Amino acid sequence: DLTTLSFRHAPSLTILQRRDNSGRLSVCTKLCYAIGGAPYQITGSALGFFLQIYLLDVAQLDPLHASVILFVGRAWDAVTDPTVGFLVSRSRWTRFGRMMPWILISTPFAVLTYFMIWFVPPVEQGKVLWYLVFYCLFQTLQTCFHVPYSALTMFISTEQKERDSATAYRMTVEVLGTVVGTAIQGQIVGGAIAPCLPGDLDILHNGTSVLLGSDNNISLNAMLEVNCDLLAQILSVVGRLKMEPMSFFDGVKMVMGYGPYVKLVMGFLFTSLAFMLLEGNFALFCTYTLGFRNDFQNILLVIMLSGTLSIPFWQWFLSRFGKKTAVYFGITWAVPFMILIVSIESSLVVAYVVSVAAGVSVAAAFLLPWSMLPDVVDDFKINHPDSNGHEAIFYSFYVFFTKFASGISLGISTLSLDFAGYVTRGCSQPDAVNLTLKVLVAPAPAVLIVLGLFIFKSYPIDEAKRQGNRKLLQEMRDNEQDSETESTELGTIV
Repeated sequence: DLTTLSFRHAPSLTILQRRDNSGRLSVCTKLCYAIGGAPYQITGSALGFFLQIYLLDVAQLDPLHASVILFVGRAWDAVTDPTVGFLVSRSRWTRFGRMMPWILISTPFAVLTYFMIWFVPPVEQGKVLWYLVFYCLFQTLQTCFHVPYSALTMFISTEQKERDSATAYRMTVEVLGTVVGTAIQGQIVGGAIAPCLPGDLDILHNGTSVLLGSDNNISLNAMLEVNCDLLAQILSVVGRLKMEPMSFFDGVKMVMGYGPYVKLVMGFLFTSLAFMLLEGNFALFCTYTLGFRNDFQNILLVIMLSGTLSIPFWQWFLSRFGKKTAVYFGITWAVPFMILIVSIESSLVVAYVVSVAAGVSVAAAFLLPWSMLPDVVDDFKINHPDSNGHEAIFYSFYVFFTKFASGISLGISTLSLDFAGYVTRGCSQPDAVNLTLKVLVAPAPAVLIVLGLFIFKSYPIDEAKRQGNRKLLQEMRDNEQDSETESTELGTIV
């Protein structure tokens, strides 16, 4: 029966496997699944938009130390994704399934560590260590929640259309989560941000460096060397986790050796980096370059609201014109508006118009990767019919590459501000800082988008291929059911 089948193949989704009489997933089921993605995006949007400006202007860390925290935290987060994906795929079945225990156990601890990130400790010397430890802990616990949750997509339904629909529900709720996170955190930051310090920029910059101590002389090479050693140690520990029937590195080889997956991940890697680079620097850009210190949180909120309202449009668009067409049209939509906002003089009206337009592309960037990843997993199943249970690995490695590269980009962007002479809590910034912010929110993301789309051009799974895979998978399932029926009948005869 359905309960037994769901326990054998996807115990974590016994509840989510409810269907109406037509065999389709009910709206209630899709909503219940989608709600699980909201906490991840609420916290992610708050950290993405406001952690950098919080560390610089509220915790009053110098840009170099802030970049260390951002880089190490994202790098650590990236490493934990494939690690958790591998461990999840090797977890034992329980009465709640293989994935649900990870979600349930990690959630309360993730909540606690998240609140610790936004607390300023009463000690000056230990601030960097405080934020680094709790940021890494939160990223680890969040991964323990998100990797198994995102992998559930493959078990919700065997029908591509139903999975796409469930993904659209999830993306709508997740973008709505970013609205909530941006709205709540933005109003808090906007109302509580420390007042700026007027005065000569050179004096403020030098004075800030003195007050923050001599540790500001840490070199970028030393920072990278320490973090590379850390990552090497983590990977060496993971490599010793030899479990049957497939080791960690065998899983890496299998995933990274599959062409369609590599092309999809690398293409979206660059486009995701573009929007993350924009996200990480947009608050500072609005505050200092555009001069909208009292309005930046509302501008960010408009972006997220526009993205939320655009999700149903993109779901219709990809169903009508195909997913690859949606990628080309949706991702490039924001590029002219990025260029516009840095090319004209500061205008609040133009800023809101650009925010609405940018939100449309943000929605496409949210929806399309997660809508296309199941297609690659299906294609892999067809070409490797004897290989089962690797869904979590595919999903975790996609998140791995995105987070690792985004951590590097955020670290580099913060260091760029330091080299340009960023003044903590300054009412204004030097021209070099404003120029750096312009580059980080327009030319750099535009170049990354072009590179991503160029790679994506070679992605082989178009609509014809996808429909052909759907038919082949249905034939494989029918053959498996016939074999199980024959085995049952034979056993009854014997």
